[in-house]
Amino acid sequence: MSPRARTAEAPAATTTARDHLFNARTLPAYRRSLAEGVEAVARRIATADSPFTGVSPQQLAPELDAVDLDRPLHDPAAALAELEQVYLRDAVYFHHPRYLAHLNCPVVIPALLGEAVLSAVNSSLDTWDQSAGGTLIERRLIDWTAGRIGFGPAADGVFTSGGSQSNLQALLLAREEALAGDRGLISRLRVLASAAGHFSVQKSAKLLGLAADAVITVPVDEQRRMRPEALAAELARCAREGLPVMAVVATAGTTDFGSIDPLPEIAELCERTGTWLHVDAAYGCGLLVSATRRHLLGGIERAASVTVDYHKSFFQPVSSSALVVADGSVLRHATYHADYLNPARMAEARIPNQVDKSLQTTRRFDALKLWLTLRVMGAEGVGALFDEVLDRAAAAHRLLSADRRFEVVTRSSLSTLVFRYLPAGDGSHPLADAANLHAREALAASGAAVVAGTTVGGRHHLKFTLLNPETTLTDIAVVLDLLAGHAEQYLAEHAAA
Repeated sequence: MSPRARTAEAPAATTTARDHLFNARTLPAYRRSLAEGVEAVARRIATADSPFTGVSPQQLAPELDAVDLDRPLHDPAAALAELEQVYLRDAVYFHHPRYLAHLNCPVVIPALLGEAVLSAVNSSLDTWDQSAGGTLIERRLIDWTAGRIGFGPAADGVFTSGGSQSNLQALLLAREEALAGDRGLISRLRVLASAAGHFSVQKSAKLLGLAADAVITVPVDEQRRMRPEALAAELARCAREGLPVMAVVATAGTTDFGSIDPLPEIAELCERTGTWLHVDAAYGCGLLVSATRRHLLGGIERAASVTVDYHKSFFQPVSSSALVVADGSVLRHATYHADYLNPARMAEARIPNQVDKSLQTTRRFDALKLWLTLRVMGAEGVGALFDEVLDRAAAAHRLLSADRRFEVVTRSSLSTLVFRYLPAGDGSHPLADAANLHAREALAASGAAVVAGTTVGGRHHLKFTLLNPETTLTDIAVVLDLLAGHAEQYLAEHAAA
């Protein structure tokens, strides 16, 4: 792909810089520019017949390099036309039914409406005098989520940028509770987490200054769920060795397998030993509004803290996430009072400054997207979409299990499927790993579909992550045929080597 030619000379400026400010005087330009932007996206969505073009970094980078950022176009329409070439044309479209890769969901229109409103008003959710109603809307949504989890009236929380930040803050709170002011304990603190859990636990431990071996991974069963007996053994060993366990991290929806740890049994062990239980439900939080599967989160109400990612299973645009804690008083560990922003006297006067409980200062009003979604669709509408996704995943598992070209690792409680192509039905074939890796890469290069990959037992596997209710079994069958075709082509080309 060669770089497309740029306009040699930008049109002469007919407006001043001040004419681009959003205010009452510039409302006609605001309406016109946003309408043109919406139309540009709508045209692309209407014509995109695949989730990706297959463009490589080497192909696309020259197009971006050819843009001279010191020579503005002075025309929103021209800038949008250029954007079509450097972004919209080659973007990865999660709304497409054959995007089956990562935990990226298609988004609902009420949330897009919220995005347009919040970016224009541009509230900052750190202090009351910058957000007012936005502060109260976020607090209501935290209370609503806490109620869905099953927490009591002492619960609280805050919106975050995503699951990794929510997990980091949860472990920060757990660390401070475990230290109780004794900083000398920090090198001995331990975190117990599922071997199938999210990497952000290890990353958070490093950021929090814990020892290099602070995170102990607990073995999982065949369904990739934490084994309670193994957790009990690790808790007992740490107690014998004088290693305080500052937190146990259970997962309600692992990234690879969609597995949900046995929360009641884990909660029982944590309560018995007085250990902070954090549940990473970034993926599985959609079950909170499910009409058919809410029971899969049984025991989550016994956690000390919970991560939820609305931008995974509530069909929200990125970012939309939250940390919710059973006892809001622990959020004090994230509080710092600055005289120019949130002096202590404001807390004493019960002024609701969200920065008092957040790791961030300036923060977008992301809660508005979920608010409008619930006000337009209702929780039942969101839950129905997520249930439809889970039903499709169950049907896809049956389809894959019956297809002798593939083997499936396990049945997901949610909507992932980890599997691999079997050359001639032989999982030990010397080219099996290479064929699976090639199949994924070739499929992405074709742009016809996008799937993910992972390793299980050191062997390369393919992965579907279903989050789109519009994805049909026919879509899945077509993608399986494409993957098998790419794998077979690779084997044919390398059989004689």
